This record gives sequence, C-alpha cells and structure tokens, in this order.
Amino acid sequence: MDLATLTAKASEALSAGGDFNKVVKFDFGSIGKLLLDGVNGKATNEDGDADATISVDWDDFTSLLQGKLDPTMAFMQGKLKVAGDMSVAMKLQSLLSKLT
Repeated sequence: MDLATLTAKASEALSAGGDFNKVVKFDFGSIGKLLLDGVNGKATNEDGDADATISVDWDDFTSLLQGKLDPTMAFMQGKLKVAGDMSVAMKLQSLLSKLT
C-alpha cells in the first residue's frame, strides 16, 4: 500500500461516520503526511494543525496496520512518537482497523 491508497481508504472510513471527531496527523518523514480530520470526515496529505501528531516510519506503520507490530511496543521502543493529546491517539484503534 502507498500513501495515496492509504489516504483514499482513510477518507472512506472517516466519511462513513463513526465516533472519531478529532484531528490527527501522521508524519511519515520523507514519505509524507496523512491528516485524519474526523471533524469534517475527510483525510488529506496536508500539513495542518492537529490535536495529536504521530511520527512513525512508513514501514513500521504498515506493520502496525498488518498486526505485525503492537502499537504499545512501538511506542515503548520509540518507533512511534506522539506529540499533543495522547488520549486522541488512543482512540485511533477502531479507525485504523478499517484501513487494512
């Protein structure tokens, strides 16, 4: 999966409704960014303001989506870093499960 495919799937998941009503930005370094806007029900590759920003390597992120890497372990090992509201990042589990 590439960033464009991920963005399209995320946009579908957000527009389908749900209880995620925050803004989270994933920073994949040189690969790009993914801004999940639960308030407006869309996903983009813009670099906007977010309630929480999650910095993670693209390969580690895809491993997270595939269930090969545990999010808690990734955080503890420094593979995943959260800036901003940690509770917002914790609410991503159900949304991320729709992206695989």
